Amino acid sequence: MKKIRKTRRLGSVMAVLTAALIVSLLVSVVLGRYPISIFQSFGILLNGLSSKLGLGELLPVTWTGTQTSLLLNHRLPRIILACMVGCCLSTAGAAYQGVFQNPMAAPDILGASSGAAFGAALAILLHLGSTMIVVLSFSCSILTVLLVIYTGERLRGKKAVGLILAGIMIGSLVSSGTSFIKLVADPENDLPAITYWLMGSLNGTKPSDVLFALIPMTLGTVPLLLLRWRINVLTLGDDECRTMGVNAKRLRIAVILFATLITAASVSVSGMIGWIGLVIPHFARRLVGNNYKKLLPVTMLFGAVFLLLVDDVSRNLFSTEIPIGILTSIIGVPFFLYLISGEGEKL
Repeated sequence: MKKIRKTRRLGSVMAVLTAALIVSLLVSVVLGRYPISIFQSFGILLNGLSSKLGLGELLPVTWTGTQTSLLLNHRLPRIILACMVGCCLSTAGAAYQGVFQNPMAAPDILGASSGAAFGAALAILLHLGSTMIVVLSFSCSILTVLLVIYTGERLRGKKAVGLILAGIMIGSLVSSGTSFIKLVADPENDLPAITYWLMGSLNGTKPSDVLFALIPMTLGTVPLLLLRWRINVLTLGDDECRTMGVNAKRLRIAVILFATLITAASVSVSGMIGWIGLVIPHFARRLVGNNYKKLLPVTMLFGAVFLLLVDDVSRNLFSTEIPIGILTSIIGVPFFLYLISGEGEKL
């Protein structure tokens, strides 16, 4: 009977979050300084699809070419990317918390974000263009974490602790490199661009950004979903893993690599957006508990809805867009204080 109630609770939570995501998507399409209604958005998408299939226009055109371009090339890619980034950063945070058995672990614990920041800053300094900013940011993020894993495996003591220490050391070193780039950057053009990227933003999202991030995000999230029951075993410790026939070292490295892949893809296209990977998994735990078979799907949906709504506030609250990283910090810091308080220990 208890199992049935838990299943029903999971189903109810998933249904509510799915409905919230759908409503958020519809609201996000309408919101903006240039008005596009739901019906116009639907008509643009339907007519565009039917034209590609050779069926002609199915609905009368009640929108302008500017609205079509804005929806397809800017607003819709940004909405989709916000959901993808929110989903992936939350998932990575939950995975890291399970691997390191630490409720305060976040996607940047192994230096993935620091590496991405260094790559982006270097690309901006060298004037390589927006595409190479994304590519170099992603590449440096992956290389940084691989260096952390290589270093951590050679430290004495527990491997999980060694990885965290290596992440702190390598992350600090890479952050120093980013600081040096800011020091030598042109204060008129390059330095403001680097600073704005470090704040995190989805402004200027293009369809190519969505396509670039889609492959690594899929290659990371799908295996994590398939491995989520094994993450439960990993949280019990290496001895329990050995008893149950699970290779803890191999599983830990696999989860870290998949979580790093989606973190690198997210940060490379959105900049530094903090706190989501720390905050959202804990909210999800309050809803469905610590079982990763339930936790990961709920975390994914919760993260997608959360970042989409935050991005809506970012681009509509004032005439000048607020970097989304600032807003997530405003929400995340109070929750961090709550986590380290007496009440937060119950998580």
